[in-house]
Amino acid sequence: MLRTFKATAAACVAAALMAGTALANPYEDYEGTTLIVNFPAHPHYDAVRKILPQFTAETGIEVEVDQLPYLKMRERQTLELAQDEGEYDLISYVVFSKADYVYADQLENLAKYFMNPKLADPSYDADDLIDGYVYNIGFAGGEKGYLPGKTGSLFGIPFGSETSILGYRTDIFEKHGLEPPTTYEEMLELACKIPELEPGMGGLASRAASGHHASHAYLLHLSPLGGRIFDDNWKPRMNDAQGVEAAQALKTIVDCGVEGAMSFGFGEALNSFLAGDTAMFLDSTVAAGQVNDPQKSQVVGKVAWVMHPEGVRRGSQTGGFGIGIPKNAENKEAAFLLMQWLTSKKGDKLIAMEGGNPSRFSTHEDEEVNEKFPHMSTFGEALKYADPDWRPIIPVWGKINADLGTTLSKVLTEDLDIQEALDGVAERTEATMEEAGYYTWQQ
Repeated sequence: MLRTFKATAAACVAAALMAGTALANPYEDYEGTTLIVNFPAHPHYDAVRKILPQFTAETGIEVEVDQLPYLKMRERQTLELAQDEGEYDLISYVVFSKADYVYADQLENLAKYFMNPKLADPSYDADDLIDGYVYNIGFAGGEKGYLPGKTGSLFGIPFGSETSILGYRTDIFEKHGLEPPTTYEEMLELACKIPELEPGMGGLASRAASGHHASHAYLLHLSPLGGRIFDDNWKPRMNDAQGVEAAQALKTIVDCGVEGAMSFGFGEALNSFLAGDTAMFLDSTVAAGQVNDPQKSQVVGKVAWVMHPEGVRRGSQTGGFGIGIPKNAENKEAAFLLMQWLTSKKGDKLIAMEGGNPSRFSTHEDEEVNEKFPHMSTFGEALKYADPDWRPIIPVWGKINADLGTTLSKVLTEDLDIQEALDGVAERTEATMEEAGYYTWQQ
């Protein structure tokens, strides 16, 4: 009888404990809080805004969104983050802003939030986040100062991840018995063959405009062709054989493009593809959401996607946005709860179903997501090869990037010799790195 009573009592206690656990609400202390977040005017964040009411319904935390074009967003953040008390509780930042914000001590280190058992969801599954994006967008202080490593820390979570992917016109390829390219040799050959087969049509739409567009296009080719901007001692190497090959690949693509291709930015290159004027498109995955939109596209139902072609290695871009908590935020813990919810498996899928760019492997493999967006599985495979070091995320990169892009434009428009052009960029880059102190410890 006593044993039965003890067993019954123990069962009651266990049930009470389970009931208490089930009733626990990690958001209770933050109900009624209003978070102010700063997001870019971007398709991913348009999708995010559609699911924010669900977050509020589940947590009682209100969210106000200040959404700006991303260059204006950067200007606003530069002002806000420098204040003693900031307006924003959570910000989205362009990947290359990470170096500036971390170096200026303007972003919270996220370790203490993930260590807090009252805040950190044990089912979050950080291993499911796409590796290259966590490293590229979130980490600082490790290898090279901007990659993971034993001395690295996490300052942000990828949110709006993009990689490079190749879209091609299935009707044009089927008409001429062509296969989508899997290597650089095949891609460059097709880029110039298609205009011969389809007079007036460009082969491959690419960015090329002077400045960051030309630089971005060059970097797309540099990584898979085996190049880097710097060697392990911060000496410029964009002018080595691989760097010259990447610039030549860009020039070949532009020379075989439609009229005006040498002045294309991202929007013009994409519009050329959507208008049916170009047969292939190699750039960000964000383009996929517009291909089958009849209000924007003349090629609805005529496009398929394959991975970024392989050179000596696979190395698609890591780009897009991350989210972080400003050091001067007022509601940091509530902001972490929003960050965690948005980037959880549940949040990532909800955003993907609204047309956003998921940052988890599981979302790209999800049957429901792929039923609505069949390209997602291909994108998920491509993201396995997203290269976190395809461009250096260092404070002086903006200056170097502008010089590189302006010089490459002269290669494309004025036939400036490629080797001569890149030698000049390398020389000026070395002077910039010297001034910034990157050679201080070198003997």
